[in-house]
Amino acid sequence: MLDQAYLGVDTGGTFTDFVLLQDQTIRSYKCPSTPEHPELAILHGIRELGLQDLVDQGRLLVVHGSTVATNAALEGKGARTVFITNRGFADMLTIGRQTRDALYELRPAPKAAPVPRELCLETGGRIGADGNIIDGLSQAELDALMAELDRLKPEAVAINLLFSFINADFEKAIAEQIPANIFVSCSSEVLPEYKEYERGMATWLNAWLGPKVASYLRNLQSALKTTPIAVMQSSGGTTDASNASQRAVNLLLSGPAGGLAAAKHISQILHHPQLMTFDMGGTSSDVALINGNIKLTNEGKIGPYPVAVPMVDMHTIGAGGGSIAYLDEGSMLRVGPESAGAEPGPACYNKGGTRPTVTDANVVLGRLPAAARLGGAMPLNVDAAHRAVGELASALGISIEATATGIIDIANEHMVRALRVISVQRGHDPADFSLCCFGGAGGLHICALAEALGCSDIIVPNYAGVFSALGMLLAPRERQLSRTINIGLTELDLDILRLNLQDLAASGRQQLLAEGISASQITAQASVDLCYVGQSYTLNLDWQDDIRALEQAFHRAHRELYGHELALPIQLINIRQALRADTLALTLPTISGGLAASAVDTQNVIASNNKGAIEVPRYERKDLRCGQTLDGPALISDATATLWLEQEWQATIDRQGHLLLTQTH
Repeated sequence: MLDQAYLGVDTGGTFTDFVLLQDQTIRSYKCPSTPEHPELAILHGIRELGLQDLVDQGRLLVVHGSTVATNAALEGKGARTVFITNRGFADMLTIGRQTRDALYELRPAPKAAPVPRELCLETGGRIGADGNIIDGLSQAELDALMAELDRLKPEAVAINLLFSFINADFEKAIAEQIPANIFVSCSSEVLPEYKEYERGMATWLNAWLGPKVASYLRNLQSALKTTPIAVMQSSGGTTDASNASQRAVNLLLSGPAGGLAAAKHISQILHHPQLMTFDMGGTSSDVALINGNIKLTNEGKIGPYPVAVPMVDMHTIGAGGGSIAYLDEGSMLRVGPESAGAEPGPACYNKGGTRPTVTDANVVLGRLPAAARLGGAMPLNVDAAHRAVGELASALGISIEATATGIIDIANEHMVRALRVISVQRGHDPADFSLCCFGGAGGLHICALAEALGCSDIIVPNYAGVFSALGMLLAPRERQLSRTINIGLTELDLDILRLNLQDLAASGRQQLLAEGISASQITAQASVDLCYVGQSYTLNLDWQDDIRALEQAFHRAHRELYGHELALPIQLINIRQALRADTLALTLPTISGGLAASAVDTQNVIASNNKGAIEVPRYERKDLRCGQTLDGPALISDATATLWLEQEWQATIDRQGHLLLTQTH
């Protein structure tokens, strides 16, 4: 049998990244994204990597992180979607939780309803909290619904009936009547949990985004012929393309989740269980905390919408290499969140961009060297970067170098705030964590961020510029399944709960087996959501088949998080099963030792603590040897990223090519 090759693809807002594993070697590539038709950039990368023959022979497996669902949600470009619920609840998604973005804003601006009123339909088929039928569903009501759908002509339908997680029969009855050409999303399948608003929103998002995601994956699959495609989910595990096309809401953090999968792998290899991850791309920066494991949340958001399906607990800000610098109404310098994106991109990309960006500022300061080739091929237009930043400098009445420094300082402050959100604001001392930096732009800022946070250790992993694409290959196949139980812990029948957990595990196992996964590869991890009676928020704990031990574990977790425990009964709200299968045992290649590599040239760089330019050596990362040590200031370049090693920092190269940075003072 011919050998299989594996291609990880991360489609970002500015660049599309590729990591190819073939014959135990790794190659990487980066090219500009094509936002209107993301598959075009993927096909371009496959051609540039010389993989068309493997596609034709069916010898390539593609693992893909996609921004199609994310971009459609943020840009409001979902499908025309009808929302079906029980009588009296048509305004469910509009009313929401009645929370305000600004607590003391007495006259908040009105928000558009997620679903226009004319697309909200009501019907019978209502279940009570005890599982009894309150209002039946007649054939006449089904016929009336179908007549309304025929009149409204939607592309998708979201069905969210009350307590459907207890009994899904009425939702299934409606779904079976809907024509096959309409995308259908049932809450009992998308999120079989309590809280009708969050469940309804997840179901609507899945339907609203579903047609676009399904169409994109069909087009990509058609172009790649018989090549199997796996898609990264927001929870950090992959699924096959056919399942992903029906679960758009589970793909909203598809790309960034790949970076966390790779970071977890690095943390295990380097024995650094506590990491703060910093992923800076062209459009945004993503930060997260790894404390032994990747933390998941059911309280995520995408734009203005809550997303209650499991996703990596990540904080994202609109600060990337392409973030545009400008003067506000008060002539104050601002950076982001607007981005130059892939088209036209920063001025230095020489693709028609004229507005100054963070990347242009780094070019002006010499930290992104003139010899750099973005993605290994795209040259920089240094003069264009100077012109763009120079116009801003003229408006400010200061030097171009001072303006560029100001742009970098403001961008850094945005990113430091984001890192504090996921560390200090959650009771963690950043000094206890190593800062793991990746993304095409991250290495240019990481030393300044570490100093601001009080971190003394930085990891800049090998393949940092395409790290999320590498994570696609390291991530397991996965299913995250849940079910609401809602019963007091002391009232729990352990035998019934075990059966429910076994049922969830069997369902996830069956889904993975259908993807061709071997039963011996699959592991299951059960957990439960607990709270004190009367609380609205839960804590997720690993399942223990001992009620007393589970009770003590919850008190302890509550005390650690909130500083106290309560003398109240404990309620078990949801049960969960995480089914995983490691399908690709990837070992990163090692680099040799020997004679230390010399600098390839020197660059004039304006350092953050220096008023003028200083001459610093520049090294090619591919030339560095295991055990070699470099002292800052220095530049370390590769085809996909550049590291600015500041003064009083030292980098040591480990056996797999990772750069381990420590402060020298």
